[in-house]
Amino acid sequence: MSRDEMSRDSKKMNLDLDRIVFIGRTYSEYLNMFDLQESELEGRVILDCPAGACSFTAEGSTRGYDIMAADIAYQFGPDELELKGIQDLQHAKARLEEAREEYIWDYYGTVEGHQKYREEALAHSSNHRRQFPEKYSYVEFPKLPFGDQSVDLTLSAHFLFMYADRLSEQFHKESLLELMRITREEIRIFPLVDLSSRRYEALNKLIELAESKGWAAEERKTDYCFQKGADHYLKLTNQA
Repeated sequence: MSRDEMSRDSKKMNLDLDRIVFIGRTYSEYLNMFDLQESELEGRVILDCPAGACSFTAEGSTRGYDIMAADIAYQFGPDELELKGIQDLQHAKARLEEAREEYIWDYYGTVEGHQKYREEALAHSSNHRRQFPEKYSYVEFPKLPFGDQSVDLTLSAHFLFMYADRLSEQFHKESLLELMRITREEIRIFPLVDLSSRRYEALNKLIELAESKGWAAEERKTDYCFQKGADHYLKLTNQA
């Protein structure tokens, strides 16, 4: 997701393609980020939101899991977004080479290793969206076009909490309430820090909000860590 994609007052906005950064993660990265076992995917309706160029839906669907993706970027077609993604990957690679010390390289090893994952995610997600467009929905937080409790498990990566300097606490509150509305069983959000690797300062308030609505909340550590300090996710479980 692009920083420019986000509106403080949450009003609907039409995006120019050049204002989107279209980069994503692979299926294996998702399993690590969210501390997921494949057995937890079986028999569940799963939503990846926002999904961007992530290939969790594509790769998971080929394994027989019921997964769908949603993102504001999907107002554009797969061809446009794939081309944009290829361009963005080149810029991202140059940025990583300049700022290697800002990241932890245990998972990827090298800039080239990191780039390989990104290229795979972009290719898989783009091809899958061409073949199965019904799996990919255009959405815009904080309102989502899904029915009440229509999803069993919702995964949300690299959006909520990360942009605390430009998304208000009210935006996060409304977005979390919306995720709870559409989700029947469980929500996982990764990571819990902003772009400066600081824990989101209103997180405790959001946890209290979730608990007041009948959800159990846990901050859980994951073995995956690339951005320094980004090694925890929030797990919300519906107790109703």
